[in-house]
Amino acid sequence: MECSKRNPVSTKITWLVACVALLFVFAGCKKVNLVPHLSITTVASGLAGPMGIETDSYGNIWVSEGGTDTLDTNGSTHNNDGKVIVITPNGKQYDAIINLSSYKNAASGQLQGTVHILRDGSTLYVLSGDYLYRADISHFKPGDKPIDAGTLPFEDIASVIRQIPSANNPEKDSHPYNLTKGPDGNLYITDAGANAILKRTGVNNYSILAEIPNFSNPTNPLIGGPIVQAVPTSIRYDGSNFLVTTLTGFPFLEGQATIYKVSLSGNVSVYQKGFTMLVDQAPGNSSNHIVVQYASSFSLATEYAPNSGALLWVNGSTTKVLAGGLNQPVSIKQVNNYTWYVTSLGDGSVLKVTYE
Repeated sequence: MECSKRNPVSTKITWLVACVALLFVFAGCKKVNLVPHLSITTVASGLAGPMGIETDSYGNIWVSEGGTDTLDTNGSTHNNDGKVIVITPNGKQYDAIINLSSYKNAASGQLQGTVHILRDGSTLYVLSGDYLYRADISHFKPGDKPIDAGTLPFEDIASVIRQIPSANNPEKDSHPYNLTKGPDGNLYITDAGANAILKRTGVNNYSILAEIPNFSNPTNPLIGGPIVQAVPTSIRYDGSNFLVTTLTGFPFLEGQATIYKVSLSGNVSVYQKGFTMLVDQAPGNSSNHIVVQYASSFSLATEYAPNSGALLWVNGSTTKVLAGGLNQPVSIKQVNNYTWYVTSLGDGSVLKVTYE
């Protein structure tokens, strides 16, 4: 059967439509990305235990460094050598706050040093050791003499929390870890030792808003104790509730970490299950939040699986990997819906993650 001839008019119209479509794509007012692209670049390296991260209106990045818990020359583990550094847009690093509390937590055996920070206007809140420090950074410029933590006002959070009876915390442990500002203007703090959310309504005025539930250890034969602690890590208000991520305690079981919802009145419910070692979070975009996975697994032989950290999109029901192969990421700061800064404890670096 003979093939029919092409209609030259129809062919011209087809090509015209195609050309107009291409012209719209390439010359339109808005760039069109047909294939999403992820880029990860190193902003700063050589950091000593980078933990929390913040930014300011000048484009500077503020990062906390944990400090150490090793014995000093006097036989003390209270080294108080945590710090906050500032990284300028051109990549230069300067000490901003020094001599922050750091020591070995007797209950956990872990370093309790400088962890997360929160910038609220000209005030930088710093959680370090047992304390909440407040630093006025309105006049601080990168390169200025560092602020000595010994000159800053501070509050001993742990001493208050250890006095509050709790069946969830029989060891009276306290490890203030992360913080956020609530819609009521109060500070809300995750206590990874007490497994609780703390509410601060004023200077030295703390209460327990909610306790995050521990759970029975499902390993058989039993690895660790019969109860696995929740270990709340990050907290963020999503417009309706606080979202709280959990690390879980030893043996850091895969798939056992949970994201909880905590209401302003303290009611606790599950937002999403099935995670492993979550340590921080960010708003993400209109339909998804971002949570930070520290590592994918833990074993007594190798400890944390190397380069198994990730940034995950979550929405309450599904999970999708945004970025994988990260080396023990700890903290995240969102710049916009497509850009985030991430601290990598494993690499001693700050990463810039861009998704287009």
